[in-house]
Amino acid sequence: MQTEVFLADDYRPAESETFMNERQVEYFRRKLLAWKTDLVDDSKNTIESLQDGTRNIPDISDRASEETDRALELRTRDRQRKLVLKIDAALRRIGEGEYGYCEATGDQISLKRLDARPIATMSLEAQERHERREKVHRDD
Repeated sequence: MQTEVFLADDYRPAESETFMNERQVEYFRRKLLAWKTDLVDDSKNTIESLQDGTRNIPDISDRASEETDRALELRTRDRQRKLVLKIDAALRRIGEGEYGYCEATGDQISLKRLDARPIATMSLEAQERHERREKVHRDD
C-alpha cells in the first residue's frame, strides 16, 4: 500500500524530523525536478534564439559582439547541461535511498546544505577537506 505524502507549499524540512523521511524525500525530489524543468526550458529558449539569431551582420564589430554573446550563451548552456546531469544523479540517489548521505563519510548532509544545494554529494566538512586536498595537488 502506497502512502500519499502531502506537501504544503510552505513546507521546509526540519532538523527535528526523522532524517530523509517521506516528506523530506518528496520535498527534495520536487525541488530537483522543478530545477531541472527550468534548466531544460532555458535550453530550449536558447536553441530557438540561436536558430532565429543566425543572420548576416555586415558590420564586423557588431558581428564580433554577437559571436561573443553566442559563445558566452553556449558556455552557460554547457554548464547547465552538466548541472542537469548532476540533478539526474541526485534523483537516482533518491530512488536508491542514498540521497542526503555524504558519499565520502556516509554521514548525513545537513538539511540546510541540501536545501541550498540539492545536488550536494558531500557534507560541508567533507567537501571542504576535498577542496583543500585539490588545492594542495593543484599547487604541486
